[in-house]
Amino acid sequence: MSQPQDDTPAPTPQTTPKLRSLRHRAPLLWILIPFMAGLAAAKTAPHALPAGWLLGGALVLALASIALAPRHWSGLVALVLCVLLSGAASYEINRSRLASYDALPPREARLTLRVTHTFAQGVRGARGKSDAPRISGLARVTDAAPHLRELVGQRVYYSLALPVETGGGEKENTPPPIIRSAEITATGVLYSLPRRVAADSFDGYLASSGMNFKFSRGRLLGVEKPPDATAAFYERMRQRFSKILSAGLEHRPQQAGVLRAMVLGQKQDIEEQQHALFLGSGTMHLFAISGLHIAVIATGIQFLLLFLRLPVWPRVIAGTLALYVYVQITGASPSATRAFTMVALLQASLLLRLPANAIATLAFAALATLLVAPMQLFSASFQMSYSIVAALLLFGLPLGETWLARWVPFRDTPQVARNWFQKKTVVAHRAIVSALGISIAASLVSAICSTIYFKLFTPGALLANLVLIPAASLVILSGFISLFFGLIGITPLSVLFNHASALLLFTMEKSLELFLEIPVVAMPAHFSPQWTGYCALALLLASLLCGYSQKWTRRLGGFWMPVVIVAAALLFFAHRG
Repeated sequence: MSQPQDDTPAPTPQTTPKLRSLRHRAPLLWILIPFMAGLAAAKTAPHALPAGWLLGGALVLALASIALAPRHWSGLVALVLCVLLSGAASYEINRSRLASYDALPPREARLTLRVTHTFAQGVRGARGKSDAPRISGLARVTDAAPHLRELVGQRVYYSLALPVETGGGEKENTPPPIIRSAEITATGVLYSLPRRVAADSFDGYLASSGMNFKFSRGRLLGVEKPPDATAAFYERMRQRFSKILSAGLEHRPQQAGVLRAMVLGQKQDIEEQQHALFLGSGTMHLFAISGLHIAVIATGIQFLLLFLRLPVWPRVIAGTLALYVYVQITGASPSATRAFTMVALLQASLLLRLPANAIATLAFAALATLLVAPMQLFSASFQMSYSIVAALLLFGLPLGETWLARWVPFRDTPQVARNWFQKKTVVAHRAIVSALGISIAASLVSAICSTIYFKLFTPGALLANLVLIPAASLVILSGFISLFFGLIGITPLSVLFNHASALLLFTMEKSLELFLEIPVVAMPAHFSPQWTGYCALALLLASLLCGYSQKWTRRLGGFWMPVVIVAAALLFFAHRG
């Protein structure tokens, strides 16, 4: 972000400084916002909407918008309504519920599933007794018995027991690792998910992910088709990365687990106490592969390729491919995909000498994601990731620039006449003010989202993130360097950087333990009724768009409107306990 020149006169109280971060426009928002509204309207509707009629109405409105656009503003209205109906139709098509199953009891079934997502493998037991190891995840039905043929194409959540060892010490039908793209056959009990479920429950998470059924209390029978070569490669690399990041930390399994979680997104490696520690401080987002991780890894890759003296075009192409592989190895979460898309588009714009527009890039990434997977809109990962980045671009950067323009240390001293202390003070001031503006923007969104999804209000998250985000960046960079040396076979240097990461993570954990002893840092809270939290988030984003479009002028409340909305939502609709 470019900074104002030191000799820029301070703006008067009646004027708003001209900020570079306020020059961007995103015409795709005229399509993105109605499309999201259509998805939300279809989800909240009490009954299923006819997708055919919705698509027919969208087609009529599309033709009307083409006919009216050159002559009247009503063409824009027709376009917005067309996209709105298209969003509603997209929800119904992608959810594709079988309403007839709502009235049927759970039934035993034998299904063939194509795995699309895997959860951590675990062992379930009662009162400490070990039971058969289980696998769970999300899948799509590819084959079923003739009387269940309508289930083909449906998405389900599965939880299955693996074959157990026989008395002779051998395993019956020992399957290969179950990862993405593998096809498995299993028998179990099929449960239908209702159309309306509590959003804060596990069933609500499944419904928001597009699942219509749960397939549990079952047993894996065999693997019909092994995973494809690409998925197998990503899984092998994930295991190798995990091994590299654990080298030398065998005596510190807690820090090794946190390091793998922060660099690879393996949150299942975090112990329960550590999970509560980061969640209570509002810093759990550090373990979701998102913009921070992608930016650090992308920077490390580019510096490595610069060291190899590659030309610009090969360097960007190779760096983009390497970053894509990293995203796939970590599971290709919505936040990681969004960050990768933005980085790739921004790099392409720089190569083609086009003006960089982060807001338009964010809108394009969100629209592309929803066109491919519309159900992502209702996931916590999508909402938090895109909302926080939107707040940074629409609110955080302009706020930081405004503060920098209104107060510059040593303004009356020419830059060439400043001593080293004055120069360092100016640099530190710019860094601190910019970071403070970004942290406030992220805290506004996280205050609403953490209350919705985690039932925690974390007012101390602002201070915690100011310190832990730079520290986490160092951990991620150290992890990247460790992976590099591990991949080229220089294990001692990999161990060295793992120990450096472990020391930093240990310091972060101990600091958070002391920080959480302050009573007002974190407190249990929830929205009641829950839909008020989603309305507050939507109203917050609307205020950010409105304020940005009006250049945050004081006559419209300046930067205070989003703060007032968050404060009012937490004061009147959030309940403690």
